Amino acid sequence: MVRAEIITIGDEILYGQILDTNTQWISFELDKLGIKTIRKSSVGDSAEEITTILNESKSRADVVFITGGLGPTKDDLTKKVLADFFHCSLEMNEDALKDVTEFFLKRGRELSDINRDQALLPTKAQFIPNNQGTAPCMWFDEFGVIWISMPGVPFEMKAIMENEVIPKLISHFKTPIIYHKVIKTIGIGESYLSDLIQDWELSLPKHIKLAYLPSLGIVKLRLTAFGDDLEGLKANVEEQIALLRPMINSFIFGYEKDEIAEVVGHLLIKNKSTIAVAESCTGGHLSHQFTQISGCSEYFMGGVISYSNEIKKEILHVSDSILNKDGAVSESCVTAMAKSIREKFNTTYGMATSGIAGPTGGSIEKPVGTVWIALASEGEVITRKLQLGGNRMQNIHMTSLNSLNLIRRYLLKDLS
Repeated sequence: MVRAEIITIGDEILYGQILDTNTQWISFELDKLGIKTIRKSSVGDSAEEITTILNESKSRADVVFITGGLGPTKDDLTKKVLADFFHCSLEMNEDALKDVTEFFLKRGRELSDINRDQALLPTKAQFIPNNQGTAPCMWFDEFGVIWISMPGVPFEMKAIMENEVIPKLISHFKTPIIYHKVIKTIGIGESYLSDLIQDWELSLPKHIKLAYLPSLGIVKLRLTAFGDDLEGLKANVEEQIALLRPMINSFIFGYEKDEIAEVVGHLLIKNKSTIAVAESCTGGHLSHQFTQISGCSEYFMGGVISYSNEIKKEILHVSDSILNKDGAVSESCVTAMAKSIREKFNTTYGMATSGIAGPTGGSIEKPVGTVWIALASEGEVITRKLQLGGNRMQNIHMTSLNSLNLIRRYLLKDLS
């Protein structure tokens, strides 16, 4: 096993002023290579702290990734610390100087002394170009460990990793083959899902592991296979998925990078159908789920955010009797909304949402998180009552997910 450690440098990370996305991205990419990340650390702009974590890393890792602290200002200490740590000096690297000079020339700017100093590198460093910025990447082979220092700017780091570092890692390390397949489920909690598939899980071959990856409204099942034959591992995983699918088929909406809104869009296209939405409690969030998918204009015709009762009455023609008797958060109200939006937009389907997102507005009869959704077609209206009870944004998000899932299951003729 090749063990990796990731170190991010910068006071701004520790202060919470920026979100460290680098470690997650690097870990994900290393996992594809069969390199196991064993530690992640963040340190501030302190030479003493950086040196301490470097000393710790060399005793437990085979490769250490360092991001940040390579800028031209006085608080960027990484190059100086690395030079001291590897017992060498900083000298002008001609390849790095050529790159930084061309970077400024292409932009019609003069190379200042402070930017010229970007080309000062530890003498033991192997220069790796940064085509997206001025801070070079450095590769060291010291103390029996590979050290890779990269800029902290995410798009610069990613480009360097993809174009330069990953190919070098592949040639340097002999790594095992690890194959992942992610199954995405909706409409079932992690514990219920575990109960349903426990016999299947216990019978998995020893070289295939299962992980539960829950998020709001969605549980991902990740199958990971280890071995030395990629095609064989893929076949093994597909065999296990074929055994699993009949147990939870109603809850599986996709695999790998599939998103529920995209899956629903494909189903609508397949059925040559269109849809419009009438939203109250979701406030446009459901429409956003549709419109974030490229090509959605083929099936998503638009919607109305009927947040107030006046708009429900004037635009969607929800009757006073429904609003006065049952209220806006009711089965009768969302039924009327779904029918009306379908007729108004002349679509195959109309979807409606109305509920109490919170934190205020709840009552004993209708506590916060009470939501009604409805899907209208030419001949019928399908409704569902949700009791969510989360915070406001959770309730909005979960209502949108449940609405999309209702459409999905309806189009698959999988309602029960």
